[in-house]
Amino acid sequence: MKLFDIMRGADIIGIYGSDSVDIKDIVYDSRKVSPGSLFICITGFKMDGHAYINQAIENGAAAVLVEKDVEAKGITIVKVKDTRMAMPVLASNFYGNPTEQLKLIGITGTNGKTTTTYLINSILEHAKKSSSIIGTISIKLGDKEIAASRTTPESVELQKLFREILDQGIDYSVMEVSSHALELGRADASTFEVGIFTNLTQDHLDFHKNFENYRDAKKKLFYKTIRGNIINIDDHHGRIIAEEIKKLNTPLITYGIDNSADIMAENIEIDARGIRFTLVTPEYRIDIQNKIPGKFSVYNCLAAASAAYVLGIDKNTIREGILSQSNVPGRSEVVDIDKPYTVVVDYAHTPDGLDNILKSIRQYVKGRIITVFGCGGDRDAEKRPLMGESAGKLSDYCIITSDNPRSEEPMSIIKQVEKGIRNTACDYICIENRKDAIKYALTVAEKDDVILLAGKGHETYQVLKDGTIPFDEREIVRELIREEV
Repeated sequence: MKLFDIMRGADIIGIYGSDSVDIKDIVYDSRKVSPGSLFICITGFKMDGHAYINQAIENGAAAVLVEKDVEAKGITIVKVKDTRMAMPVLASNFYGNPTEQLKLIGITGTNGKTTTTYLINSILEHAKKSSSIIGTISIKLGDKEIAASRTTPESVELQKLFREILDQGIDYSVMEVSSHALELGRADASTFEVGIFTNLTQDHLDFHKNFENYRDAKKKLFYKTIRGNIINIDDHHGRIIAEEIKKLNTPLITYGIDNSADIMAENIEIDARGIRFTLVTPEYRIDIQNKIPGKFSVYNCLAAASAAYVLGIDKNTIREGILSQSNVPGRSEVVDIDKPYTVVVDYAHTPDGLDNILKSIRQYVKGRIITVFGCGGDRDAEKRPLMGESAGKLSDYCIITSDNPRSEEPMSIIKQVEKGIRNTACDYICIENRKDAIKYALTVAEKDDVILLAGKGHETYQVLKDGTIPFDEREIVRELIREEV
């Protein structure tokens, strides 16, 4: 594709050299440059792509996109105000503007995104519509599944992925859209059929600094939609977003349990077997069931049903799709073991997420709740004591341990979590090594107890200061039981 075709719609300051050069690829990592590439120089948080222009030229780059004044010979230089913001526009052009054809559903919020994507995907499959998933756990394209490195891919990879989805003949894509992705423009130049807001609770304030910035990042999704914006009206921040976007041309659909909404859940029943409620829409009422227990599960089902309602899917298909999606990896996942106690693995890594899963377990547990949890390093430190307090209020016994400590000292993180749990009457112990902490939980568990392993969920690794190690909690539990702990 010619460079001038790729640059359509970009805010260009100047072009130095020919704009008719042929571009064979778009990359922002100089190590991935191949002959004929356009190399985009991103000013990152740690690295600056402008410092690698010579390496890109050596690797065969045909042109470079910059936001700073640079000198380079024998190559076309295109200068824009902001290379990161220009990148999704260029990527969309290069891959043929795929979201003009793909029916894209975006879900944003602190908690519930992953499960809601699986529920919507299940409903679409029951409606005989081809669908893909882009999210925290993996990227699913029909029978193909790729491990996800981040919740929402960078814009170049994202547009390439959209093109691959279309080329496979898939009509829909259900995507988790993170606040980082929205703030950094990864989802720009993408058109969404439907946008969904689940909730906003304490997380990522190391990046966003405050809740207003965090909410404003989430809100950006709802200016990219054409068919419907779906907002949880029970959430305080959801009500603010709904008020701010209600004048948009895109229809606003609210859902909730406690506040009057367009789509609601009534006659709610929750027990160890799951949830049952009456789905109430402007057009019909229908009974819904799902095997994942907890009030949070009702909200996830409401969000998915609301999306399906907007897409015109019939009520019986919605019911069947929600009922059949009974397991999401690392979300309230029961480990298959032959023991008189239960082990549940859950991704809960925020105070609200921990509250939700513990309240769910409390509704069916006959013995004690033993919670094994920690907090990630190099991430929002303000939530650490809040996590400790949440765990202490709702557990009978806690084991504070490492999560993904990254570059931080694990015991330093644990001590910050410990400050919160001291505000409760819960007994606890600190065990730095996560495998040892799990082993101890299995050792002290008795009949009818539930052990909650919180924080890592679907992850099969642990990120330490010295690198990443394999760490699948489900396999570790089975291994420890085989060793007869």
